Amino acid sequence: MIGKKHVELAIRWIPSAATYGAGAGLALLYFTDWKLVLQYVPYYRGKYDLSK
Repeated sequence: MIGKKHVELAIRWIPSAATYGAGAGLALLYFTDWKLVLQYVPYYRGKYDLSK
């Protein structure tokens, strides 16, 4: 069912798919303002008052 050609095509698409997925994940974090994760990102760390 899955031939050698399909496997080769899938291998070629892995870097693009990984880049797209990483970009989508970062966009999700940015637009949802997920404090649990973003409190450890240096730029966004100042946005949260962690002294409490």
